[in-house]
Amino acid sequence: MLLVIGVLRSAETRALFSEAIGSDGHRLVQAGSCEQAEVLLKNGLEPDLVVYESSGSDSIHELRQIVRVASGCAVCLIYGPGDQRLRVHAAELGVARFIQRPFMEIEVTSILESLGSKPEIPAIREPEECSGKAIVEELGDGRYFLAASPGMLKIHRQVHLLADVDAHVLILGESGTGKEIIAHLIHKHSRRSQHRFVNVNCAALPSDLLESELFGYQQGAFTGAIKDKPGKFELANRGTLLLDEIGEMSALMQAKLLHVLEDGQFARLGARESSKVDVRVLAATNVEIESALVGKTFREDLYYRLNVFTINVPPLRQRRDEIPYLIEEIVRRSPEELRSGGDFHFSSRLMDAVLLYSWRGNVRELRNFVTRTMTMRDTGAAIQELENKIAGCQRLEPQGGPTHAAHAAKPGMRTVVREIKERTEAQMIQDALEANGWNRRHAARLLNISYRGLLYKIQQHRLSPGQVSIPRPL
Repeated sequence: MLLVIGVLRSAETRALFSEAIGSDGHRLVQAGSCEQAEVLLKNGLEPDLVVYESSGSDSIHELRQIVRVASGCAVCLIYGPGDQRLRVHAAELGVARFIQRPFMEIEVTSILESLGSKPEIPAIREPEECSGKAIVEELGDGRYFLAASPGMLKIHRQVHLLADVDAHVLILGESGTGKEIIAHLIHKHSRRSQHRFVNVNCAALPSDLLESELFGYQQGAFTGAIKDKPGKFELANRGTLLLDEIGEMSALMQAKLLHVLEDGQFARLGARESSKVDVRVLAATNVEIESALVGKTFREDLYYRLNVFTINVPPLRQRRDEIPYLIEEIVRRSPEELRSGGDFHFSSRLMDAVLLYSWRGNVRELRNFVTRTMTMRDTGAAIQELENKIAGCQRLEPQGGPTHAAHAAKPGMRTVVREIKERTEAQMIQDALEANGWNRRHAARLLNISYRGLLYKIQQHRLSPGQVSIPRPL
């Protein structure tokens, strides 16, 4: 399904586009103006095509605006017989698709067919298909940011948009997804990159120690305070401060932090005068923020103070197509003693297991697994470890509560047919894979489906080598 944003001026054009796009199963989002289209694009909407219909004297200016904000998207210009100059200018701007009024529905269909369908689910790619296609940014001290999946590429774009905006950012995501890495990336591309990046783990210190860590103390403020000590806010002045695991901060500390965020002023422990700093605060947490707000464990006013911009980091199981890139990068950056004896490669069967496993510990768990596998040099043991974990996850998966059971007792005919179809499909795929020694390309040809389609089906049905029974469809 294609997503199209249309800045369409006439009712006739809007009706024709709606009919042409809807009849092919695509989606049209109509923007009343260039400004509305810009808001949609800047707020994360990623269309396959942006269509702009000329509107008279302001058309060149508006077209420039559309091309600028729709960077990376295809743009189509609809123009009138007297707008040849505009067409030439559009071509100079890089616009490659044109429709001249009056036009017919077939011309719209032709434009859509030239784009091709955008896959709804990113397919898992083999390691050899991934080589050289990931974005990798060095962040210093052995850190790096890697993006290859749609979700992480979107974050990479968001970070660049934030480069000129000196606002607080809240980074949400499960433990091990790389929230600290994203904070370093934001700092690198910000105006504060020439100043310090300071990190504080709010979960590692009790409340009283965290206060002195953040705000510092004066000599004699408490027993053991033999000299003045600046806090992290002072050390990060004119730079960036990351408050990691902020969801673990006590209510008292949240109140004090809110005060600092409001006016930039604080006092060291034992100090009589306040200090003022210029710090950009980034906050990260793996806490389910909505639940924390409802449960009153996280202050709502602090949340809205920090939540100028939110980045949601997807877990690794939602960006499996990125795993081969990560493995390649982890191996490449491993110490020489681990890579001694030649290049280290994951076998096809081991990569199958890696791609099927859920990685609840995310990138951190994957890194530890790769390091352990390189150290032990026992591929068979590594495969067995993952297959046992996959089987364990399937056994532990909840089957639903009483409500589910009540509905399951009297399933409708459509439900029964769907489940039979899915179980039959899963069994056919499992049999084809086993018959071909889990060579997925051969199995795809045998099943007469695309290779990428097969990879998605394997992931959907949670199939794994040696599986005896097919799991219940999701």
